[in-house]
Amino acid sequence: MTLRAHLAAGFLALALLGPATARARDLTVALPAGEPGPALRHVFIAPFAATGVKVDALTRPAAPEALRTAAGWDVVAVSGADLQPACQAGLLEKLDWAALGGRDRMLPQGATECGLGAFARATVLSWDRGKFPGTPGWQEFWDIARVPGKRGLRRAPRGTLEIALLADGVAPGEVYRALRSDDGVARAFRRLDQLSPYVVWWTPGARDGLHLLASGEVLMTSADSPAVVLADRGGGHNFGVQWAGGLVEAEYWAIVKGTPNQADAQRFLAFAGEAKVQARLPEVAALGGLARGANDGLPPELLAASPTANAGTIFVDEAFWRDNGEKLQGRFDAWLAH
Repeated sequence: MTLRAHLAAGFLALALLGPATARARDLTVALPAGEPGPALRHVFIAPFAATGVKVDALTRPAAPEALRTAAGWDVVAVSGADLQPACQAGLLEKLDWAALGGRDRMLPQGATECGLGAFARATVLSWDRGKFPGTPGWQEFWDIARVPGKRGLRRAPRGTLEIALLADGVAPGEVYRALRSDDGVARAFRRLDQLSPYVVWWTPGARDGLHLLASGEVLMTSADSPAVVLADRGGGHNFGVQWAGGLVEAEYWAIVKGTPNQADAQRFLAFAGEAKVQARLPEVAALGGLARGANDGLPPELLAASPTANAGTIFVDEAFWRDNGEKLQGRFDAWLAH
C-alpha cells in the first residue's frame, strides 16, 4: 500500500470511528512523535488550555499505517506532504476561514483548504565556523578545490535535487520550473555527479546532518535548521546557518472530519493562528511562525532562528513532490547504485 493510501485509510478510520464514539470529552489534539512535540505543547496546547478549554494532547504514531487503528482525535498536526492528500480524500474538515479570522492573517503558505499553518522549519547549509570562518552558499558547498573537505547531504531526492540546482546557478524562483523538465532533472544529477566523491549521505535520526557536523565527519552539510540553532544555543558548538537557498517546509493544524468537538477544534485553530502565539516559536524551538506578524518585534537573535524571518529561502513545492516523488526516488536510487 502506498503512503497516500495508508494516510487515507488512517484518516478514514478516524472519520468513521469518531462520530460513532461521540461523547462529552476533552478536545483531543494529536501531536507528532519526538521533536517538536514538546514545543507544540508549550507554545500552543498549554496556553489554549488556560483559556478554559480542556485539552488532551497525545502523541500520534509516526507511521501512516498506524493511523488506521487510531480514533477519537479532533485536531491533528499534519505535515505539508500529508495534508493535501487527506484533504482531497475528504478526511479532514474544510476550514471556515472567515471564522478563523480570514486567510490574510496567515502567510500564503499557512492558509490552505484544510490546514492552518502551525510552524515552519528549513533545511539549510550549515558549517563549522571554527574550521571555515566565511559564510558559504551552495555554490561554495560544491567548490571542493577552494574549500576542501567532506560534504553532507540527505540521502533522498527531495531537498537534494533543489540544492544541486541552486549550486548550479538556478535562481530560487526557478528551481521547481527546472525540475519539472527532463533537462532540469538531468542538470541536477550532473551537478551531483561532480560532488558525489566527497559526499557523506545522511538520513533523519541519530546520524543526521547535525551529527555529521558535530562529529567532524564533514566540513559543511545540509541540516535541519532548528537542530543547528538549538545546538549552538546549548553551547559547545559554533555552527553557521546560511538561510539563502534554505528549503522551508510548513506543518499544519487540521480538524478531523466528523469530530464531535467541531466548535472547540475551530477555537483551537483560531487561537493557534494568532501572531502573538506563534511569535514564541523561535524562542522555544527555533521554528518559524506562519501567522503574519509573528516575527514582528523579535530581537535579532530570535529573528536569526526563524525560517520565515530570513530572506532568500524557498518553500518546498509539495504539489511537485506529490506528482514526481516516486519517479525521482527511483531515479535517485538508481543513481546512487551506479
